[in-house]
Amino acid sequence: MADTKREIERKYESDDSGLPDLTGVAGVASVVDKGVAHLDATYYDTPDERLAAAAITLRRRTGGSDAGWHLKFPVAPDVRDEIRAPLSDTVPRVLAGLVRSRVRDAELQPVVRLLSDRDVRDLVDAEGRLLAEVSVDAVRAERLTGDGGSAQWTELEVELADGGDPIFLDKVDKRLRKAGVRPSASASKLARALMETAPRKKGTKKQRAKQQAAKKQMPKAPETAGDHVLAYLREQRDAIVALDPAVRQDTYDSVHRMRVATRRMRSAFRSYAKVLDRTVTDPIGEELKWLAGELGVDRDAEVLTERLTAAFDELPRTLLHGPVRTRLRTWMSARRGGSRRRLTGVLDSKRYLVLLDRLDALVADPPLLEAAAGAPEMVIAKAVRKDFGKLAELVDRAIGLEPGQDRDLALHEARKKAKRTRYSAEVAAAALGGPASALAKSMKSLQSLLGDHQDSVMTRQTLRELSAVAHAAGENAFTYGVLYAREEGRATAAEAGLPAAWQEAKAGMQV
Repeated sequence: MADTKREIERKYESDDSGLPDLTGVAGVASVVDKGVAHLDATYYDTPDERLAAAAITLRRRTGGSDAGWHLKFPVAPDVRDEIRAPLSDTVPRVLAGLVRSRVRDAELQPVVRLLSDRDVRDLVDAEGRLLAEVSVDAVRAERLTGDGGSAQWTELEVELADGGDPIFLDKVDKRLRKAGVRPSASASKLARALMETAPRKKGTKKQRAKQQAAKKQMPKAPETAGDHVLAYLREQRDAIVALDPAVRQDTYDSVHRMRVATRRMRSAFRSYAKVLDRTVTDPIGEELKWLAGELGVDRDAEVLTERLTAAFDELPRTLLHGPVRTRLRTWMSARRGGSRRRLTGVLDSKRYLVLLDRLDALVADPPLLEAAAGAPEMVIAKAVRKDFGKLAELVDRAIGLEPGQDRDLALHEARKKAKRTRYSAEVAAAALGGPASALAKSMKSLQSLLGDHQDSVMTRQTLRELSAVAHAAGENAFTYGVLYAREEGRATAAEAGLPAAWQEAKAGMQV
């Protein structure tokens, strides 16, 4: 088993002068000496250091109060999520799974060993509550691969107590800076160790300096239509890879967000078929569709369950007749097509890992067509207008139909096209600015309106099923009828609001 801890800390350069006096920090009543801990940590990565490139660390550490395996994911500056597992001789399966989207089929191996003598102090308030832990770490680093370089340094680390206010770190920071202590140039001990123990590259000192300067250069800003489309695709690829651990941990909304990333990428393939060769992107799009389907096995049923549960909660008790909540839970259980274990199996599958490799290859060596070299104002704008034109045909047709099944289907198709237009406008936003951003916003509103209508259609279908089963079991079906009528009202309201929403969208179409 593994558990997760949110870690908020700051690192500083240190010298032989030790820890400055921190009793003057607001809120600190005393500084408690906790003694010296001797830590021995071995860091694991792939031979080409894929985890380090993503600022992810995986280590096996002994000594101190938290011996075991630690996997850290960056969340924000100074913030990381640390996932812990008990000590073992090999990388725990649960942690190996959480880095699989980065590692793929590569082997995890020891890359660096860090030996640290940690002199620890607790900052506590007047009531003895821990505010932060401050340590001065004397570190000795040894590279375990290549030429096996070594390095040593001393650093100061301030870690906020669990549940503490991050503003307290600002107060400590102010005191440390006043004492002449400066923030560390490295985000982590591992990053510094990899840098300082790296094998010396051949070439003159001047050549090495030139190579380092080239690495630090900012990426070139997108210029052509192809640049902007690729930037969008790269963003979606990165989202899929980064969300993988969250999906495995069943983090709230992570499945939905990964599914959206697959849809955005597929939509961009279709909208910008003049930029990217569809003979290459279509097969990848089919694999993304497969992944989205696997991610959505339980999603639709969960959405309906949440909607109906909320509807039951809103009803007065006088309108609740029969075991409606039990009936809903039974319905949900019968329709659950998957499980967390099943989804983890999908993410561990060869098919999924091959898809990730294909996405990497796509953004690294894109199948660009001639139009990719064109100006965004021409190529991208034309693609957005084309999507909007198709949407206009669907919306106008749906508005002209009589209420009923045909209109419901037409509105559902319009919703999907509104989503595609929104995504193509997102690509255009970086190139075309305000008009494209405004269009994406209006498409999101239209999509939400049409989505609420579609949710009502699906909810009414579910209520009919629940009512029929309840009636057959001799239960009172009155409540299902009440909710059905309410859902009809919501659908009618959505349909009534569509013409005005559509006129507003058309008026704002300036791309």
